[in-house]
Amino acid sequence: MQDKKAQIKEAIRQLHAGVPPEQVKEKFKGVFEGTDSLEIAKIEEELAKEGMKHEEMQRLCDVHLAVFKDQIEKQHPDLKPSQPISILLEEHRIMTKMAEDLMGYANKILKVTDIQYVGEDIHQIEHLTADFTDAEKHYVREENVLFPMLEKHGITEPPSIMWMEHNQIREIKKKLQALIKDFKPEGFEGFKQELWDASKELATKLSSHFYKENNILFPASLSVITEQEWVDIRGEFDNIGYCCFTPPELIAAPKETAQAQPKVPTGEVTFDFGSLNPSQLNPLLNTLPIEITFIDQEETVRYFNKPAKMIFIRTKAVIGRKVQNCHPAKSLDTVMRIVQSFKSGKKDVAEFWITLNDRFIYIRFFAVRDAEGKYLGTVEVVQDVTDIRALQGEKRLLDWTD
Repeated sequence: MQDKKAQIKEAIRQLHAGVPPEQVKEKFKGVFEGTDSLEIAKIEEELAKEGMKHEEMQRLCDVHLAVFKDQIEKQHPDLKPSQPISILLEEHRIMTKMAEDLMGYANKILKVTDIQYVGEDIHQIEHLTADFTDAEKHYVREENVLFPMLEKHGITEPPSIMWMEHNQIREIKKKLQALIKDFKPEGFEGFKQELWDASKELATKLSSHFYKENNILFPASLSVITEQEWVDIRGEFDNIGYCCFTPPELIAAPKETAQAQPKVPTGEVTFDFGSLNPSQLNPLLNTLPIEITFIDQEETVRYFNKPAKMIFIRTKAVIGRKVQNCHPAKSLDTVMRIVQSFKSGKKDVAEFWITLNDRFIYIRFFAVRDAEGKYLGTVEVVQDVTDIRALQGEKRLLDWTD
């Protein structure tokens, strides 16, 4: 097995070095026999660890597929309709058809010389563009549910490449959306050419991307992810939601619902999503740029955090005190009315804002309830939002410099 892996890695290195795919395919023909998607994924994983960059891996991924095509297309797993991969595959099929339709309408418009004859075609393109916008849920499900699960099983490189391609697809869709939004009759000649170019670019990118996922990523997923993990994945898919074109019968297909409880290390505090040990939890809460104070259902102060910049002074002496003793007489009545409205279920939120030392302070109270709606207490959140209110324009993650 190790010898086979070494030879496949050598074949991929030769592809990256520019050796023609047909020549590599013939030379390593015997080695490729029986090679499955999981093996390819793991080998690309090792190449990435050896220094091959994501961008280079993505650029030549199509070449890999051309060489391995005969082997990977032999994989035809039988899946239940409720299986998350079944849903993703069907969404791929539908989006491929949408892209073909979009190209068809764009091609018709490209051949038209009089704008008065394109009204219905433009209308259809608007619908398709809206559907592609709603397709974002498809990519979010993959990026936030399927990819992290694959990473837990040691497969990180293929998901990383697919995520890069998701962002490239997003840029093409933005281009299409801007074209439709900014369309003006006087710019018809330029518009129809740009529309055709963007439509063709999207169809080509989706075809290549879906082929990689259908034939490498998904089969590899089915090889390593356990049955219980698929149950958990389906639950997360449902929480994120589906596209407007996802077939209802797949969403409604009978499925397992019980989710395995994750093993929590001794001494850690368990949350709905993850766990933390006390040495992490206290610094985390103190790092938040907000002041949090919690009183329980008996109106006793149980907790407050201590961010770097405190707006209102609090000391350890308030822990265990009744909230009635923590407010001046002029505001106590209002505080108690808020608490009572929370207890009764009449209200869940109360919010106020004041100016203090030339800073704009936002103060909110929230009712804390368990899953059944039982009142557990009230949390007060205080935040200096002066600088937030002054924000303008955009500052993206990629704009950050150290």
